[in-house]
Amino acid sequence: MHTGKLVFAQVMEFAPWHTFRRIVAKHKGDFNTRTFSCLDQFLCMAFAQLTYRESLRDLEACLRAQPTKLYHLGIQGNVSRSALADANESRDWRIYCEFAQALIRIARRLYINDSIGIDLSRTVYALDSTTIDLCLALFPWARFRKGKAAVKLHTLLDVRGGIPSFIHVSDGKYHDVNALDLVIPEAGAFYLMDRAYFDLQSLYRFQQAGSFFITRTKSNTKLRRLYSRPADRTTGIICDQTVEFVWFYSEKDYPQHLRRIRFRDPEGRSLTFLTNNFELSALTICDLYRLRWQVELFFKWIKQHLRIKRFFGNSQNAVKTQVWIAVSTYLLVAIIRKRLNLDISLYSLLQIVSVMPFENVPLIQLFEQPDMVQLFDPTANQLNLF
Repeated sequence: MHTGKLVFAQVMEFAPWHTFRRIVAKHKGDFNTRTFSCLDQFLCMAFAQLTYRESLRDLEACLRAQPTKLYHLGIQGNVSRSALADANESRDWRIYCEFAQALIRIARRLYINDSIGIDLSRTVYALDSTTIDLCLALFPWARFRKGKAAVKLHTLLDVRGGIPSFIHVSDGKYHDVNALDLVIPEAGAFYLMDRAYFDLQSLYRFQQAGSFFITRTKSNTKLRRLYSRPADRTTGIICDQTVEFVWFYSEKDYPQHLRRIRFRDPEGRSLTFLTNNFELSALTICDLYRLRWQVELFFKWIKQHLRIKRFFGNSQNAVKTQVWIAVSTYLLVAIIRKRLNLDISLYSLLQIVSVMPFENVPLIQLFEQPDMVQLFDPTANQLNLF
């Protein structure tokens, strides 16, 4: 019989707690705290993410149903709805933001050798944002439109492993192009962006840093063709051109030449890409831009499987705290999958952990049970109801 730690405690063992304690001390998170520390807050909120709790009252009821096991989960404080609410309102969200950044560094090292389907050794990032609708009466600080509130998650995703390397949480009125100024360009890396990030001054900053970008042109973009390269139309490439900007201010903001590629997909849609990379083939550039869809899949995954569409607090600090702990939970699941060398999806791993947090079973044994993996396989055939 296994006499070790509970499943939830084994999951939390993969987190660098020495780093967490250092960050808490840096921001004085436990100052004047007696019974409910930052660690207790993180564990409770991570438990809510892993087990799909819908509210603080729901979380309190679930944890208090197993009072003798809370210590073995790592929770030493007195769990109550008021203590959790006060912690989410008052504890600095930057504690959990910096802790998530530490987990990002660990996860990216683990997934650095994963294939992206293209023979390219350089790092590829996909930049996009997603909007989470809120009630204006409850979240007045997040005003989006008349009678509506929202928050935006601006995310820079490393497509090699699907690990977010940068996340910025803002109100709904914060334009996507402003988030581009917060990204620090990495020399030699590729950045995939849609039309919302078409800002010439920001793109020229990437050019000067030695980075490459692939974006789409807007309808009012005026470009002058300088010369063309041979294009194989059987692959869908219509043209491959070197261009420059026509208008004075556009040429002033981006004084160098760019590469314009027009591509027709199998459905007949014509797409125009702009990039500052002149080395890769035109078809490779188009294939790289297809990888931008991974950031959309990331948004879909966290919205469906983590608690970020329904918040446990109304303040800006509470919302950011919940978002960053949700990101940390996603990263922990990704780290476990790689370190245990599991051949199952993140969805299956999360589902198994969600129903067995209080079980006293070795973690690796839990995922090696073929019947259990088959039970949570989303691709398995649907059982007959009758």
